[in-house]
Amino acid sequence: MLITVEDDPVALVELLWIRDAWDLLPDHDDAPPPLVDAPDPHVGGHAEGDIEAWRQAWPELWDATLRHAGKIQDPALFDAIRDTAGYSPERMALLDQLTGPSWHDRFGNTGFERFQPWQDAQFRQRAADRPTSPDEQPERRSLDALIHAWRLGLTKIVTIPCRGSFTRAIGSHSLLVTDQTRADAAAYSAALGRFRP
Repeated sequence: MLITVEDDPVALVELLWIRDAWDLLPDHDDAPPPLVDAPDPHVGGHAEGDIEAWRQAWPELWDATLRHAGKIQDPALFDAIRDTAGYSPERMALLDQLTGPSWHDRFGNTGFERFQPWQDAQFRQRAADRPTSPDEQPERRSLDALIHAWRLGLTKIVTIPCRGSFTRAIGSHSLLVTDQTRADAAAYSAALGRFRP
């Protein structure tokens, strides 16, 4: 049994950060709850036109990025990247396929002036909170539910640092959960039990 846990999905976290930092409140039927450690609101002086364009684009970018996060990458893609010339159009296309869509594709670094210090603090907190024993690993504590989900096809778990519970199948082999859900054995077992490809 092989399960991959992606606990720092950069493109998803960036989208959540920009949403919360700029109070975008996008019109989206299935947006996750706010980040646990909310960024300082309105961290720059951008024009309202920028904010409205961001608000309009956020749902589409979230859906595309979420679909990409749910994909299981073909290992041959890494070999193909290695076998292409640096900065060649072929390599750049393969890298785009690997990394998927992001906020930066559409808007560059605009709006991210204070993202890096926030991300650094998040990284330090995650490192401090990591279980030190294999028996403390969330997957070990919810092993029966994990095995059941794996038998249904689950091979990848993606976590986001949002408040409360938010669980979604994001592909035929992937599940999205909040860090808080994954940290609570009963909640995590329940989330894994809801996995349906």
